[in-house]
Amino acid sequence: MKRNEFVLLIAGLGLMAAAGCMEVSEKVESGTRYVITGHPGGAYEPRNVNKYDLENSVKFVLLDKGVERSVTCPDIEERVTDEGRLEVLANVRNRLNRRIEVQVNCVFKDEKGFPTNDEAPFRTLILDENAQEGVRFISLNNQARTYTIRVREAR
Repeated sequence: MKRNEFVLLIAGLGLMAAAGCMEVSEKVESGTRYVITGHPGGAYEPRNVNKYDLENSVKFVLLDKGVERSVTCPDIEERVTDEGRLEVLANVRNRLNRRIEVQVNCVFKDEKGFPTNDEAPFRTLILDENAQEGVRFISLNNQARTYTIRVREAR
């Protein structure tokens, strides 16, 4: 390759790289790394804040497609114990004609909807064909006012 062609090639590549760049409005240097934003002001508003937030609005959620087809909860009963703790009893039903294994837990929340840090661990539940079984959860403290029961496939 001749020298003139090489210089033209390098210049063309430089122009193509520069054409795809945008103006950077803010640059922050931190120790060993640079943080560069292309948005004036550097902050973005959250998008789709109400999308995929069923755990904030309903009391029974299914965490994956497998349980969406196979599990339902026809009834949930809740009561406050004498100590002021929230007790929840959920009827979990297998909709399939085969035996399934799922995991169930409960997240207790305060009156504003924030977790009270007494989330019950996932427990394995084996449901026979078209069977229904009650699952009981009791909060560890008296701060719980609401809850979300979560079901996922056992792995």
